[in-house]
Amino acid sequence: MKVNQTTLTLIKGDITKVTADVIVNAANTSLLGGGGVDGAIHRAGGVKILEECIKIRERQGGCPVGEAVLTTAGNLPASYVIHTVGPVWNGGSVGEADKLGSCYRNSLELADWHHAKSIAFPNISTGIYRFPKPLAADIALTAVKAYLVTGSSGIEHIYFVCFDEENYGIYKERLSGR
Repeated sequence: MKVNQTTLTLIKGDITKVTADVIVNAANTSLLGGGGVDGAIHRAGGVKILEECIKIRERQGGCPVGEAVLTTAGNLPASYVIHTVGPVWNGGSVGEADKLGSCYRNSLELADWHHAKSIAFPNISTGIYRFPKPLAADIALTAVKAYLVTGSSGIEHIYFVCFDEENYGIYKERLSGR
């Protein structure tokens, strides 16, 4: 699928193996690594990512929910990792949807700021943060398309990387236009 000049591609697999200018990490507010995507990116990327995350923590005290910060990609097949903190699902009445949309918008803005031509997103907040997967996919796609419609983005390729079959099926359906 194309939006303006940007191609959206769906991948089922491991985001740490995707070659892109930027890989997005579904981080926690501490930026010190954790489980799921966050742990996988820190393990595969190596100590340089953690060192830069520690410097960010010293400078600004972590990363708030919905915000994004950038580090090197270490040993990953990317130039940068953008760490964004998705919201924990609490029933949907405390701004979770807006915060999740902000994760995608802020990541795209940061990628554009660093002249990235490609960016790979995981399924932010759909693991241990329990965000409903269909709703999370709708928010992700809506936020990304809205950002691209402005026409100011230099990003040429966006990858949605789904680790599990359920998310892959949801994104496949949405991207096919059904």
